[in-house]
Amino acid sequence: MANSHQSSFRRILVTRILLVFVPVLLIGEMVTLNKARSSLLNTARQNLTNSAVYKGEKINATIAALKVNLISASQTRIIQSGAISKSEDFLQKIAKSSPNTIDCIQLQKIHNNSTILSQKNHILASTCGKQEINPQQLSSHGSEAKITLIPPPKPGTTGQHYRDSQLQLLLSQPVYNSRGNLAYILLLKTTLHRQTENHPNSLTGSLIIINEHGKIYTYMSPEKIGKNIQKYVNFPNLKPIIKNAINGKNDSTYINFIDAQEFVVGYTAIPNPTTQKSTDKWIILSVSSVQEALSGLDEIKLILMALTVGLIGAGLWISLYLAPYLASPLEQLTDYALNIHSHHAAQPIPRNFKIKEFNQLVQALDQMVERLKAWAEELEIAWKEAKSANTVKSQFLATTSHELRNPLNIIINCVRLVRDGLCDNREEELEFLKKADDTAIHLLAIINDLLDISKIEAGKLSVVTVPIDLHQLLLEVINLQSVNIQQKGLQLKCQIGNQLIPIKADEGKLKQVLINIIGNATKFTDQGSITIKTEITKQQDTSYVNISVQDTGIGIDPSQQNKLFRPFVMVDGTTTRKFEGTGLGLAISRNLIELMGGKITLESLGLNQGTTLNIQLPLIDVSLLSKRISV
Repeated sequence: MANSHQSSFRRILVTRILLVFVPVLLIGEMVTLNKARSSLLNTARQNLTNSAVYKGEKINATIAALKVNLISASQTRIIQSGAISKSEDFLQKIAKSSPNTIDCIQLQKIHNNSTILSQKNHILASTCGKQEINPQQLSSHGSEAKITLIPPPKPGTTGQHYRDSQLQLLLSQPVYNSRGNLAYILLLKTTLHRQTENHPNSLTGSLIIINEHGKIYTYMSPEKIGKNIQKYVNFPNLKPIIKNAINGKNDSTYINFIDAQEFVVGYTAIPNPTTQKSTDKWIILSVSSVQEALSGLDEIKLILMALTVGLIGAGLWISLYLAPYLASPLEQLTDYALNIHSHHAAQPIPRNFKIKEFNQLVQALDQMVERLKAWAEELEIAWKEAKSANTVKSQFLATTSHELRNPLNIIINCVRLVRDGLCDNREEELEFLKKADDTAIHLLAIINDLLDISKIEAGKLSVVTVPIDLHQLLLEVINLQSVNIQQKGLQLKCQIGNQLIPIKADEGKLKQVLINIIGNATKFTDQGSITIKTEITKQQDTSYVNISVQDTGIGIDPSQQNKLFRPFVMVDGTTTRKFEGTGLGLAISRNLIELMGGKITLESLGLNQGTTLNIQLPLIDVSLLSKRISV
């Protein structure tokens, strides 16, 4: 029975370390995040207010500069003379020296000296080709430039891109000739603002311009330009912003614009440049989502994570400080456990600790020692059984082979065709008997190699490579395997060409590999076709021949494909029971191909999606093959 004065090891560890740090850590993180969020939002509001004021001042300054340039240009002798070539050069110089907000400058000759009424005038000079800018009504009296807001084109209209149609103004200035008569009109088309994507950390905001009644001149979504903002915003909440801006107040607030998403809005107001009336205002809004305003909060979270790691480190240091109190009983039990294997150790197990878990551990160690003795006997028996199983495996490799089935099937089928009298004549009988004889001889060579599977595992298997014609070898293998393929009712497709394919290989062992691969394709395919194809490729300075055997059979799960080249391994028990075999075929084939300087790979998209097995062998000069044939 445990002593009532004993303390729980878990209680000591949790109450003295974790309960000190966890509450402090959580409270500190909550306070810091709240303070950081409030500070970031206040900074965003101030930045957006300044951004709105700056954008409004920039619009005023740009329009004023364009007006001055337009009036100055209209008073030059070149423009007043109406000379086409000189006016063209002069307008080009103005466009190059002016801000990049200018889209087009045109000088038009008017036909009616009293009033210009959006009529078709004659273009004398232009910086934007022959596309005519239609002026609005302009009185023949006075020399002031007239500013007109160009409405956005409808979506889908040709010409100017819809996204570029944001805050476009037309400045028109009458031009009088040397006799004081109104003869020309100078037009300047400008785009003061194009909506662009803002950097998340810039907090300059997207520009929105509306008039006192809520009509939109620029907006985050171009298709809403020209409409009233009350369709997209809770307009009663926007009215105080409009009122404050008209009264000259520059400030910021929060408002919902799209899909109930909250935005931070900085605002100001400027005089409407198209009316020149002090009572008519444009409301300038600089808008940024709360999410963008809080983009810096992620960095603060990273800092808090680092702080958390630091606190955890402090907790570890405190645990090391408490180690002498906790480690003494552990060290005694560790010494006993480390020396428990020694038959000469007479030291008894330590007992009577102040922590009950250690006393329970003492009891567990006593029980464990007894169990270890029993397990040692079981392990010795299991080791003997494993050694015996390894001996059985070597005997199995020496007496059986997965590779025997395919040649034997060919021999059996050929003999049965002759025995059952299914041949048309004596010549066909002799042909099948010859196939059976050739296969039997080849089977003997396979058995000799399969019985030496231990040589492969020991790295002692060798091949004798000589120049051979792969094309001729493929024809022989296909002729041998065609009986099995036809017996299963499968379609055989051969794409091996008619050209010599010179390689250096062990003819008998390569023939063994090809028979095994085509036999596997036949065995695991119930319907469809088997395609045998050769292809010449070049990698760096070496040419290779790729032999692919593709079937439409059961396929292989991608997670099981890495098992196929291991000896005695098949993909699963179901396949083993259905098709039998030892799983040696591909393991032997891979070793033989690698000894010939090639490589073998397998591809399958999955179950019931067929399998493709590829063999790659280096090509040799065809003259080497010719020398061997001549010899």
